[in-house]
Amino acid sequence: MNLKTNNISLTINDEPHHHSIESRVNLADFLRHECNLTGTHVGCEHGVCGACTVLVNSKPVRSCLMLAVQANGSNVKTVEGLAMDGKLSALQESFWAEHGLQCGFCTSGILISLTDLLQRNSNPNEAEIRDVLSGHLCRCTGYQNIVHACLKVVSDINGQQLKQ
Repeated sequence: MNLKTNNISLTINDEPHHHSIESRVNLADFLRHECNLTGTHVGCEHGVCGACTVLVNSKPVRSCLMLAVQANGSNVKTVEGLAMDGKLSALQESFWAEHGLQCGFCTSGILISLTDLLQRNSNPNEAEIRDVLSGHLCRCTGYQNIVHACLKVVSDINGQQLKQ
């Protein structure tokens, strides 16, 4: 059986990638198996759990529901791309400090979605944070420490703005 392949070019975490892939490969599997970016997790494969969330052209996307060929020409950011120069992002640091992760399976998708929220709104309230979290399933944390971690980043951002 001959499976159709496509050549795709995209930017992932600010690095160019060029691959020939089968048309049926979803973006999550492409990131994990072709690009070796294993921080993107596949949980439900139905877009319900949120573990596979990545940013495609600065918008959160369930990568298990998107074909890799659909991302051709796009800019993709995964959890590996949140750190800069080997240093965790403020949100990642806050997750660590506030115990916002336990098993870590859902963490990458949550970090991506909350990063998107903070890029759109540097001062979200608890209800807005919880609204974003409603699109993610986490069996370990109970979400409270995740909310605290995000609110700490918001507080730090606002504290920095007051100092300027």
